[in-house]
Amino acid sequence: MEDHEEPERCHSVEKGSWAELRNVVCDLRRQLSSLSAMVPGSVSFRTLPDGRTRIYFLSTPVNGWETTLLYADVMNSDHHTGSHRLQWLPVIEANFQSLSSVTSGFSREEQMLWERKRLAAWGITSYELHQESGKLVFPAASSLFQCLDTGYMNGPLFPAELRMNSCGAKLNPQICPSNPDLIAYVCNSDIWVSHALTGSTLRLTFAHKGGRSLADDPLSAGIPSYVMQEEFNRYQGYWWQPKSIDAMYRIVYEEVDESDVKIFCFPSSNADLGELEEFRFPRAGTPNSKSNLKMVQFRLNENMQIMDIDTLELQYPLSVMFPWMEYLVRVGWTPNAEHIWVQLLDRRQQRLELVLLSVDNFTEPPPNIYNVENNLNPPMPAVQVIYTQHTDIWINVNDLLYFFPTNDNSEMRFVWASEETGFRHLYLITAQVSGLSNGVEETLERMESVFLQPRVGQKVALTSGEWEVLDRSVWVDPDRQLVYFLGLRESPLEKHLYVVSLRRPGEVRLLTHPGYSYTVDFNKECTMLVAVYSNVQKLPTCQVFRISHTDWTVEGITLIPVGYLLEPSVPEGEFYYPELYTHQISSGDILYAMVFKPHCFQPGNKYPTVLNIYGGPEVQLVSNTFKGMRQLRMHMLAAQGYCVVAIDSRGSQHRGLEFESYLRGRMGTVELADQIEVLQWLADSLGFIDMNRVAIHGWSYGGYLSLMALAQHPEIFKISIAGAPVTNWTLYDTGYTERYMDLPENNAHGYRTGSILNYVNQFPDDENRLLIIHGLIDENVHFFHTSQFIAAMVKAGKPYQLQVYPNERHSLRHLDASKHYETTLLSFLQNHL
Repeated sequence: MEDHEEPERCHSVEKGSWAELRNVVCDLRRQLSSLSAMVPGSVSFRTLPDGRTRIYFLSTPVNGWETTLLYADVMNSDHHTGSHRLQWLPVIEANFQSLSSVTSGFSREEQMLWERKRLAAWGITSYELHQESGKLVFPAASSLFQCLDTGYMNGPLFPAELRMNSCGAKLNPQICPSNPDLIAYVCNSDIWVSHALTGSTLRLTFAHKGGRSLADDPLSAGIPSYVMQEEFNRYQGYWWQPKSIDAMYRIVYEEVDESDVKIFCFPSSNADLGELEEFRFPRAGTPNSKSNLKMVQFRLNENMQIMDIDTLELQYPLSVMFPWMEYLVRVGWTPNAEHIWVQLLDRRQQRLELVLLSVDNFTEPPPNIYNVENNLNPPMPAVQVIYTQHTDIWINVNDLLYFFPTNDNSEMRFVWASEETGFRHLYLITAQVSGLSNGVEETLERMESVFLQPRVGQKVALTSGEWEVLDRSVWVDPDRQLVYFLGLRESPLEKHLYVVSLRRPGEVRLLTHPGYSYTVDFNKECTMLVAVYSNVQKLPTCQVFRISHTDWTVEGITLIPVGYLLEPSVPEGEFYYPELYTHQISSGDILYAMVFKPHCFQPGNKYPTVLNIYGGPEVQLVSNTFKGMRQLRMHMLAAQGYCVVAIDSRGSQHRGLEFESYLRGRMGTVELADQIEVLQWLADSLGFIDMNRVAIHGWSYGGYLSLMALAQHPEIFKISIAGAPVTNWTLYDTGYTERYMDLPENNAHGYRTGSILNYVNQFPDDENRLLIIHGLIDENVHFFHTSQFIAAMVKAGKPYQLQVYPNERHSLRHLDASKHYETTLLSFLQNHL
């Protein structure tokens, strides 16, 4: 046999001093920031009086540094080829931006909302548009601002601050659909409304007392609980009636009672010495907040003053009618404005019901308190369950629900999504709806037997197959009976736009081009869309299309290019793309991986490698999309001479419920085994991964697996860098943990084997193999996870290093902290890998 020399290792990167590494970080940040900032987001459409379509969006203009509100116009008869750039124009005066640039003094409520929504805090992060009038409202500088776009702007508008007499941050503004002069918002955990013309402002709800300790003030109105925002992605807690049917304005809202939720103390984000903040946080197995729906209604007098405010309550609270209910996950109004629909979920997240409530269900308080035997009870309008679903795994709550307008109150037709086949698909459902109770005394027992049993008249599968419909949006053209949606039929790595006809269910047509991955926004009429698309090698492009039809079928649809909001371009300077790989693991499942070669790559050499890991549910790292600023650290490591690998193991997103459910009850097990199996295959196949120098690095769930990897596989992972790690699932929140692990009382073994605290003795005794990074005021994965872990490491006599960021939450939001963390990362790797 011939002797084979060990391949050379990469020596092209000299060890840098701290100052040199910090300069590297700053330079790479500058290079990469230009790749991502320009992509339009938060797109909305408006048809102007002269027939033009105005497209509003948030982006960073050329030579700008913070997000602002912009627009572009599409002519009614645009004869261009569709290859020209549509002109970006500012909605708002540039010098207004200084108001929203204040980075200090933001309230805790605003900071928390940005954390839950994963929003950056620079510039304008959201806006509300009233399409008919052109009224625009947006939050900035802890206040609300408004302007009116008449459609004939002669230059940018200077927004006016809404006149409000409420102190505190104004959150979640909503314009009244039937009167754009009325703007509601949440302030100090209650709902307020302002009249934009008269300045008349009134507090509509009085749930929160204010000025008391958190323990004595557990109620809030119009703002969802922490778990609802963080784990169910619902940030709104009140909903305007879509049209006024009797000159009365109505808002249905959620009242949240957190009196049973445990309070925790954290250091304050304001650096005043000794100051503490209190948060309510339900750990797995402990009580959640309780939710009920209420309604507030009012009129306007001839002077446009708000008057005749009434608060109405359900005759029977939701928790009485549905004692199994734990979470109020979605709420809305039907198109006729006569019913409110709600989606209710049980504690184990295996039963979901879609319920219709008539406006008449809300009455003057106090109703006859839940005494179902009391013969004085008034007749109760019907409460109707129109759909129910059960699973043995868990229900992934989604936003795919569309009610068709109807004049027939005995029937509801709607598009709904379910994962009952193992993959999320669309269904057309016709449900029979009971009328009012016609004066008959209803007891809860009768309600249970008559109204609370769903009566689905017809259910038709619109899509099917071993692929997933995406969960964020569905766009329906009721006139043509067409349903547009995003899905993953071509590949789990590419999101595409599809259409299906209600007249020919099952015949799904692809409307976008394979080889790219898309996100889209439609106008209300489904005549125009904005698409953002990219792939691993091509920067995001943003293009506007008209939708034309030759007939009613899906084959008769053509997407006609109108123009670009962001033209195809190539990165300035040399840019390094990752390569995608596919591998079938020993279980038979197909997994996907992404590899960034080191910039100093030369064939025949082996390179130190960083496994960048997340590994948990609800996330997909590997996809055929451009990897820009969100993958900053991967680019940064590759530029410094490291090979960087990312793998989506079993349990990750967009592969169907069965694929996700490999994690059920046993987080911290299968995902790590999968990562190692694919990493070893990549090393064998590619030949340039140095398996003697592998680091693992991740944040949050990735931080958890980074710890687990070093404890269980110290022979594979030389060092571990764990950011904001979960260390014990009993310390994490109910909504997430119990979905995947069940309640602690039902799965003691899974919680025990999934806790890193039980593997402390297995950590290596060598120095410089473990670095933990955590924000001290992390309100998501509390610092207590880390402090418990390091206490156990001290007791076991194990070495570790700890980097704490005193003023950071779960995300590092301050630029100086981000740069410090990235410098720390590069320094630890160069010195110890």
